[in-house]
Amino acid sequence: MILQQLRRRTPLGWIQLRHNKTRLLVSIGGIAFADILMFMQLGILNGLYDSNTAPHRQLQTDIVLVSTQARQLTNLLSFPRRRLYQAMDVPGVASAQALYINFIDWKHPETRQKTAMLVVGVNPDTKAFDLPAVNQSLDKIKLPDTVLFDRAARGNYQWVIDQVEQKRTVTTEIERRTITIAGLFELGASFTTDGILLTSDQSFLRLFPSRQAGQVSLGLVQVQPGSDPEAVVEDLNAYLPQDVKAMTKQGFVDFEKAYIDQNQPIAFVFGLATTIGFIVGIVIVYQILSTDVNDHLAEYATFKAMGYRDRYLLGAIFEEALILAAIGFIPGVGVSLGLYSLLRQVGALPIYMLLLRLVLVFTLTVVMCSLSGIVATRQLRSADPADIF
Repeated sequence: MILQQLRRRTPLGWIQLRHNKTRLLVSIGGIAFADILMFMQLGILNGLYDSNTAPHRQLQTDIVLVSTQARQLTNLLSFPRRRLYQAMDVPGVASAQALYINFIDWKHPETRQKTAMLVVGVNPDTKAFDLPAVNQSLDKIKLPDTVLFDRAARGNYQWVIDQVEQKRTVTTEIERRTITIAGLFELGASFTTDGILLTSDQSFLRLFPSRQAGQVSLGLVQVQPGSDPEAVVEDLNAYLPQDVKAMTKQGFVDFEKAYIDQNQPIAFVFGLATTIGFIVGIVIVYQILSTDVNDHLAEYATFKAMGYRDRYLLGAIFEEALILAAIGFIPGVGVSLGLYSLLRQVGALPIYMLLLRLVLVFTLTVVMCSLSGIVATRQLRSADPADIF
């Protein structure tokens, strides 16, 4: 019954929209613009979180030990290595290994320009990262002053990548030491780092002579099979001195996100920009629908004089709003996909279109157009055939 009624119903809203094709195109452009604003803000914000937590998520560990003074991955401070040996005394702990992390200026192998990179020192006899490209190249970094290079680093490194893939020797300079790039992996830049260099713990200490081997940046703790990481974390925090704290791998990811939210008002800024995009969309659609109602006020009054109820006429306005939401959403998605691709290439940020974001922005678009329709129908409700004729 409902489908038959819909088929018999005259699509008054669509007829009015397509009557003025110029206005229809402007309407679609306005809604697409609002959608693009929302897509870009949400995409960049999500890219911020993903890029800053990519190293955390790729750690091959169950539990992470950090200094209680640590703020985020790029500002960890160090703690005594003996805490790792003490952690081994806790029931459920299978192993504990050290990670060394620090910023360094290095010279681009081709252009010789300086840029900041994050250097990570690992024990080449163990697997610290869940990255096949890294684990297959651990023997290479056993050689002194040898590193693995992040092929997703920010900047033009195609020449470097090509040379390494062709197994040619690529060298550069760090702290007056000549280092060799022996392999590639992919992790990506973030808002705080241009890329990552992975090397052995011994090479790391040679690059940073003031750094003592007994002072580590991170502790990677594996639990025994069948042990509950959450319970082991509680035991570690109760047993170890107060200069370190233990957290699960996911807790370490949340630790980074919490720092961003609390100390860098980026989430608020992007959230505000998304809200502004939503409001801009409401204003644009309202102007379009309001103009359309004014232009056809005489026709609406005629419908009233013929006996049509306000509900039917209001339905036509909401039909226009929903059609505009659906049609305007399509180019908004297309342009946003292109901008996402551009940002991935230029900014080396992991920005992708997620299904959840598509649903969210489309829902906001429908709400945006519906609210505009509600406001735009005020004049229609008060339209009196006697006043117009």
